[in-house]
Amino acid sequence: MSPSLKSGEVNLGTTIMAVKYDGGVVIGADSRTTTGSYIANRVTDKLTKIHDRIYCCRSGSAADTQAVADIIHYYSQMYAVQHSEPPTTKVVASLFRELCYSNRSSLMAGIIVAGWDKRDGPSVFSIPLGGSLHKQPYAIGGSGSSYIYGYCDANYQDNMNREQAIDFVKNAVALAMSRDGSSGGTIRLAVITEEGVDRLFVPGDQLPVHWEG
Repeated sequence: MSPSLKSGEVNLGTTIMAVKYDGGVVIGADSRTTTGSYIANRVTDKLTKIHDRIYCCRSGSAADTQAVADIIHYYSQMYAVQHSEPPTTKVVASLFRELCYSNRSSLMAGIIVAGWDKRDGPSVFSIPLGGSLHKQPYAIGGSGSSYIYGYCDANYQDNMNREQAIDFVKNAVALAMSRDGSSGGTIRLAVITEEGVDRLFVPGDQLPVHWEG
């Protein structure tokens, strides 16, 4: 088990990703949760609903990220009641940043926040370890992301359509899963638009196949 984890804590060795396209955002993640080299759960859902059209992708310590997501979910509900309108993706991302930065010495949480709102349309924010905040057209995170920076930089395009964005995320996560021992299982996707959220699932035996030697 990683020396930075507390006793009994589970490490979310992970590949997470979000990309903005023309009309919405696509988020995706693998489904493997590890405790050291032991696979504790092979069908984890790392895509967490924060508000109606805002989700987060979680990497790092499962305990930390679940606790942070639960707190921000509560804050988002309170915001909607107090302001009589749903929070924007930027507001939710800023809440994550505040919580992660204020507790940066005790949290191991890398978060990607993505969603659609009336003010900004589709948007993607990354909150890496340490609690900084970055707005990006696409974001990748987790241990598997190290293997796919080149692929993502070479294949990302502005104003992709829905199917192009889904394929981009699906291929990138599958490539990371094939190289990273802490990533694996299935791919879970969500497409977030003005109309709502569509959840997609790619079983382990139907993953995109690339050159494997």
